[in-house]
Amino acid sequence: MSAILSADDLNDFISPGVACIKPIETLPAQKSEDNSNAYEVTTEDRIAASNPPPPAQISLTDCLACSGCVTSAEAVLVSLQSHTEVLNTLDAHPSLHPSWLSHEGANGVTNRMSYRINRTSNGFNGLGKLGNGKIFVASVSPQTRATLATTFSVSESQAGNMVTQLLSGPTGLKAGGAHGSSFTWVIDTNVLRDACLVAAADEVLSSTSQSPTPNAEGSLEAPLKKPILTSACPGWICYAEKTHPYILPHLSRLKSPQALAGTLIKSVLSQKYGVPPDKIWHLAIMPCFDKKLEASRSELTSAAWLPATHDATTPAIRDVDCVITARELLHLASARNIPFATLPLTPLSRSARPPFPDPTLDTWLFPPPHSRARRRAQHPPAGSSGGYLYHILRTHQARHPGSEIRVERGRNADVIEYSLVRGAQTLVRMARFYGFRNIQNLVRRLKPVKASRMPGARGGGGVRRVGAAEGRDAKAEYAYVEVMACPGGCTNGGGQVKVAEVESVRAEGGMVLGGSDAGVGSVAKPGPKEQKEWLGRVDEAYFSASEGSEAEDEDGNGTADREMLNVGEGDVVDGISHRFVHDMLDHWARVTGVELQRLICTSYRKVESDVGKKKQSDVERVAGLASSLGGGW
Repeated sequence: MSAILSADDLNDFISPGVACIKPIETLPAQKSEDNSNAYEVTTEDRIAASNPPPPAQISLTDCLACSGCVTSAEAVLVSLQSHTEVLNTLDAHPSLHPSWLSHEGANGVTNRMSYRINRTSNGFNGLGKLGNGKIFVASVSPQTRATLATTFSVSESQAGNMVTQLLSGPTGLKAGGAHGSSFTWVIDTNVLRDACLVAAADEVLSSTSQSPTPNAEGSLEAPLKKPILTSACPGWICYAEKTHPYILPHLSRLKSPQALAGTLIKSVLSQKYGVPPDKIWHLAIMPCFDKKLEASRSELTSAAWLPATHDATTPAIRDVDCVITARELLHLASARNIPFATLPLTPLSRSARPPFPDPTLDTWLFPPPHSRARRRAQHPPAGSSGGYLYHILRTHQARHPGSEIRVERGRNADVIEYSLVRGAQTLVRMARFYGFRNIQNLVRRLKPVKASRMPGARGGGGVRRVGAAEGRDAKAEYAYVEVMACPGGCTNGGGQVKVAEVESVRAEGGMVLGGSDAGVGSVAKPGPKEQKEWLGRVDEAYFSASEGSEAEDEDGNGTADREMLNVGEGDVVDGISHRFVHDMLDHWARVTGVELQRLICTSYRKVESDVGKKKQSDVERVAGLASSLGGGW
């Protein structure tokens, strides 16, 4: 990891524990035969010096197996997911551009994007000759574009074009490096976020309050308990798994847009077109360091969606290979001597972007500018973290004509309650809890009530009805809670540009300081007020994003591609067609031959700590090690 993250930057999160140590197990090496006296008395120092333990290495998997830390502080230990790793991978592997795609358009017409894969005995045409090559794919979050747009005084869509030009354009990464490797596709995660929103609405509408089956909390088979809690924030998930396992039955089973993008790309190219998952390298550019932890989860690998007939001995490949933040993206450009501020503000032409081999998914992943499949700007009430709660609430409202949404602020700006009412009747209640201080209050209210030991008390424990205040209808408890670790939401993620960094970031990006924005960040020590104002500007850029307002692409394919889309007119909620999204998800499951639930859902597990528990004695530990190594007493 780059040096921009330090423990001092993590003041919004719980600090690491004192037990953040990875234990190592070693056995005394057998002493080789020599002429030394067998009865010679020695010291412990000499034994330790002659048998030093191997250097300890800590990986993300070790972090997730430890409960000494709970959120972003774990990322301090990460060294693999960084801009340096991106450059090293690009330099080590030539890009496998889709030259193996052959046009099948009738009479030379390729606007319908019909393609086929030419398979050969050694794999697929063009790739078999480059055994060390990879297909590079990137996905970019809207929060990242928003912070870059505010930093460099451009629009959100222009910031997205600059990122694409860096990763795929002729003046970007492609112009340097050992092989001139670059990213074949750069995906806007808004597309996958729409799928997550529709699936989340379906999940909440079909959920029940049944108790989960024993030993299945957090698994795909366990039914959800109300209130359903957002699962898109990895810092929050890590905290729940390690400290409050009773939360797991409440967690939404849906993958985040980051994970969904990786699963989609790798499953389709692998299952339909025969590209091995290890030949596909997926980079995610996110606002949060915790996303690095999410990418390392064993549940988010090819093992989750590969068919049962797959060779079980083949190692699982992560759906997301590397995650970097906005700051690390700028370090990536600087390392290649590319001034980010000088990158073109215009999008790559459609002819410069190789189409995704599946034409239906290509239209979904890369919708033309005037397509109804393209995401419109979100409303400020939706929040800056994807708008899960808002979309679910609007879906409920669409099913109850005449209802209205009422908003009530909680004890601070990061706690907001929402009610859908019709007349005097409350149809559904939801809430938003951002920041760990508020999350701790939420989880305490979700903790099951312990059974009373008093004589005559009711047997068994109960569950608190979160959100159902005294005197209210029992049905008025929260149905859904949007939970995010960062105060203010995802635009305030740890990897975003802070107000104190603006001038240095602009200088690093090659921007000439001057004009009305020259003084931004010039305060010697900007405080909370300046940071709040800066975050307001980032939020403004986030909410103003409307790529549908851009001009038609250079190839003029907007109208033709729009006619290909099966967009329902009567099922559009907040600009998203549920029918269209369902059609795309069903098509994805059909072309891969994988059940849709295995593609879009995941599971969680309780992480137990041995901190404070009785440890094995040295004799027991050595005996266990000897037994595992085939020895004994």
